[in-house]
Amino acid sequence: MSNIIAIVGRPNVGKSTLFNRLTESRKAIVDDFSGVTRDRHYGIAEWTDKKFTVIDTGGYVAGSDDVFEAAIREQVVIAIEEATVLLFMVDVTTGVTDLDDEIADILRRSKKPVFVVVNKVDNNNLEHDSAVFYSLGLGDIYTISSMTGSGTGDLLDQVVSHLENVEEEESKLPKITIIGRPNVGKSSLVNALMGKDRNIVTPIAGTTRDSIHIHYNQFGHEFMFIDTAGLRKKTKVKENIEFYSVMRTIKALEEADVCILMLDAIEGLEAQDINIFHLAEKNKKGVVILVNKWDLIEKNNKTMKVFEDQIKEKLQPFTDVPVIFTSVLNKQRIFKAVETAMEVYQNRSKKIPTSKLNDVMLPIIENYPPPATKGKYIKIKYITQINGVAPMFAFFCNLPQYIKEPYKRFLENKLRENFDFSGVPIQIYFRQK
Repeated sequence: MSNIIAIVGRPNVGKSTLFNRLTESRKAIVDDFSGVTRDRHYGIAEWTDKKFTVIDTGGYVAGSDDVFEAAIREQVVIAIEEATVLLFMVDVTTGVTDLDDEIADILRRSKKPVFVVVNKVDNNNLEHDSAVFYSLGLGDIYTISSMTGSGTGDLLDQVVSHLENVEEEESKLPKITIIGRPNVGKSSLVNALMGKDRNIVTPIAGTTRDSIHIHYNQFGHEFMFIDTAGLRKKTKVKENIEFYSVMRTIKALEEADVCILMLDAIEGLEAQDINIFHLAEKNKKGVVILVNKWDLIEKNNKTMKVFEDQIKEKLQPFTDVPVIFTSVLNKQRIFKAVETAMEVYQNRSKKIPTSKLNDVMLPIIENYPPPATKGKYIKIKYITQINGVAPMFAFFCNLPQYIKEPYKRFLENKLRENFDFSGVPIQIYFRQK
């Protein structure tokens, strides 16, 4: 299972800025007003060859009547339950507040590794002021400036020493995870494929609260099905169980070989689905998109093509993904979903002989060489596939640093055209020859 690091603290101490720095993204909105972060954000970070999931929680406000603050408080409590390591963020410019004391009290009872992270330490005077946070009784403190990044390296060195080594589970069976927002029909799909009511299904969103592992062995296909709780964007008050579910879903996604991302045909592809799609892509998982409730859509002979094009436009640049239109209720094309997922699984583990790779790709590169940069010509001399869980290719050339992103995309498209990597992210590296 994956390691999860949760950043907790009262509002406006800089949690989202640190989250953005660790995940090298700008996913979390940062503002001087408190309470900007309401939904949880999650992203992948890496330090000294250890990968982990970082979760940015909303600011903790004790005893507030505000509905959002009540929901945020619930989320923080769940984050504490589910995380491997907790980063408790405080602000050196305000010192220890009553709210910090309250959060520290909850953290002391959690029995999880807690790191007190003193933020906004931008000069030596503030370094001295930070000593006051030892009074929280949570052990060592770490002074950082999440804005400039100073001190984050030392903090991460200590944090990763508490993370478990996530071993790749050597199960022989492929693992297929069904992911998607609540109430798109994930559990109904499992029931339809298994031919019996294996999971509880209700019209209430969020019925499935945990990831369920099911052994599937029918029609010549054998694999592990992982049915997950739905991922929803907006937090409703008291729905702390759902926050717990999101963390479980992230773990199930990381455990899988292929993810079936299920959409509702009426609602289409929403921002939350795109987030999950990119999380699967970042984790080098195979992806199949399943559009459910297709029977409820008024159709003509172009509807399917238009819908598919709209989906792929939103998923750019990784658009080589199979899209299947189903109705779980009518058992329409549900077995095609399984067949396609298994094909994607085969594509993910596909190994191409070096000789074939060079025979196909070198003539293409010769006809369309990389553009010259600063008067220097780039020559790609040799290509090989690197061993890994997903397809990775090394292109050996004289000036790897001058190859730009558009040419990298061109090579990826040619690999896809010639070797069929449908549904699988490809990684390309340029090495000095």
